[in-house]
Amino acid sequence: MLIHTSQIAAHNAPLIPAHQRQFSFLAESLLAQGHDPEQMLADLQAFQIAIPSWALGTGGTRFGRFPGGGEPRDLAEKIADVGLLHALNQSSGAISLHIPWDIPQDAAATRALAQQYGLRFDAVNSNTFQDQKDQLHSYKFGSLSHTRAEVRQQAVAHNIEVIRHGVALGSKSITVWLSDGSCFPGQQNFRQAFRRTLAGLQEIYATLPVDWRMFVEYKPSEPNFYSMVVQDWGASLLYASKLGPKAACLVDLGHHLPSANIEQNVALLMMEGKLGGFHFNDSKYGDDDLTVGSLKPYQLFLIFNELVEGFCETGRGQSHYSWMIDASHNVKDPLEDLLQSVEAIKLAYAQALLVDRAALHAAQDQNDVASAQELLQHAYRTDVRALLAETRLRHGGALQPMALFRQAGVRSALIGERGSNAQASGL
Repeated sequence: MLIHTSQIAAHNAPLIPAHQRQFSFLAESLLAQGHDPEQMLADLQAFQIAIPSWALGTGGTRFGRFPGGGEPRDLAEKIADVGLLHALNQSSGAISLHIPWDIPQDAAATRALAQQYGLRFDAVNSNTFQDQKDQLHSYKFGSLSHTRAEVRQQAVAHNIEVIRHGVALGSKSITVWLSDGSCFPGQQNFRQAFRRTLAGLQEIYATLPVDWRMFVEYKPSEPNFYSMVVQDWGASLLYASKLGPKAACLVDLGHHLPSANIEQNVALLMMEGKLGGFHFNDSKYGDDDLTVGSLKPYQLFLIFNELVEGFCETGRGQSHYSWMIDASHNVKDPLEDLLQSVEAIKLAYAQALLVDRAALHAAQDQNDVASAQELLQHAYRTDVRALLAETRLRHGGALQPMALFRQAGVRSALIGERGSNAQASGL
């Protein structure tokens, strides 16, 4: 571990007086508004966000990739990097693996290593959007939707293998994202592609352990730009509803057409009991996979507003869902990017906890549009950073995680340990 508890304590010591003043002021203000700061701290600490193993290295574009050095070269080093993030922010207590990019050679040893860092394994992710070395059949024209039965069966077998890996690691869910679709009109029979995909998903679903769930992810375009088999939340909901109670929809914030009302989709999926979890990122044009909250922080808050509303209405709390990041960018240190993303997610959650729900419901019932807007924006404009910092401080994290990451020279140390040309597997 490149960051030790003694370093965190030394980092925090000179910052504590100013932090205590800021937190005391915020806590007093929250109490005056009828909020319980201690309950909010407990809720925030319980909210753990899984780090994807594929985001620990530098991302890329169709035009190039510019690795920064010191990237994790294997699964053990990826687990160590997530452990480092969790030590800093005390909010990244899970890791999500993509198979076959990260196949554990010894599941028991891998699980034990993760536990040493205080980590668990969240959803495992299958991959039928790439052809792997020595793969018998190509996914060029689809996987579960392919016209050839042998290709479909290969995709089914892969997903079942991913579930087996997940069981060995202690995971409880699988995320299935399909790049299946078409590039040109007439290329694919929409109905037959849907039916073939459903049949394949049903085969996979039938192998789920009793306490597992399947998340069906959707995306409107890319790599196919005329049609996608699972193109939107409606198609995902159709699959999840037809599959059964262990199937749900996974919402990736970048997998929507411009101006889509993601928060409304989230509200309806929760109402139907079919929201499974999230891949958090940010987007301007498409599946940009930018740092969470870097472009649309208010949208992120509005999504969490619906999530908190759903928690209250359904009685299903945050532990019922999977919270994961799916980000990968070409110009930032990936660990700094992930620290920023986790902070943005928890800020939005904390702000959503501040919404006066009784007053908001009353304004909605009275069609008092201006008051409803004021209630939401009051919560959004409240600076809750001291609340998050207090949560970290109480649980051994850093008051300023990214500042300590830089002060400790973590990236330079990783380059010294792993080399300047080390590149993570996967994307």
